[in-house]
Amino acid sequence: QVQLVESGGGLVQAGGSLRLSCAASGRTFSSYTMAWFRQAPEKEREFVAAISRSGLRIRYTDSVKGRFTISRDNAKNAVYLQMTSLKFEDTAVYYCAADPRPLTSSPAAQEYDYWGQGTQVTVSS
Repeated sequence: QVQLVESGGGLVQAGGSLRLSCAASGRTFSSYTMAWFRQAPEKEREFVAAISRSGLRIRYTDSVKGRFTISRDNAKNAVYLQMTSLKFEDTAVYYCAADPRPLTSSPAAQEYDYWGQGTQVTVSS
């Protein structure tokens, strides 16, 4: 089992940057595929980015490609989401998630067993 705690959210102007962090408990962090999802008001939770257990394979949703970068540090039990060129439509609660299975070609929320509490990202236009 793993517990996840996100941080780094906040209010930023359009075009700005934020870096989200997710700290994981437990000694087996490197055995989990990690991902970021987001949920805007009155919308379904959507996939943002995912990274394999080794960090060698990465997936992004099309709307964030070239702007967001996911990374992980298995020694620190942490995963990060560097967000640049933020847009108003990036406003959402961002969730960190963990899956003990390998990274899939099309990550979906139902694949992930463990979730953090979320961190709010608000982009002002």
